[in-house]
Amino acid sequence: MGTIEPVFAHLRHAKGLTRIHYRGRKKVAVIWKLWCIMHNIGKIVLYRPGYGTGGAVTG
Repeated sequence: MGTIEPVFAHLRHAKGLTRIHYRGRKKVAVIWKLWCIMHNIGKIVLYRPGYGTGGAVTG
């Protein structure tokens, strides 16, 4: 079981999310979900099979 703190640290330091400039729970929730989607897509791209091998994935 992992911890959640590395996600916050990555979003803050690597992606530059230091502050959300919207007001209201609904607006902030939408922006936060978009940042989380961006983080998860980055992980999928990084860990997909064949990433960085220079060849096509078969099978």
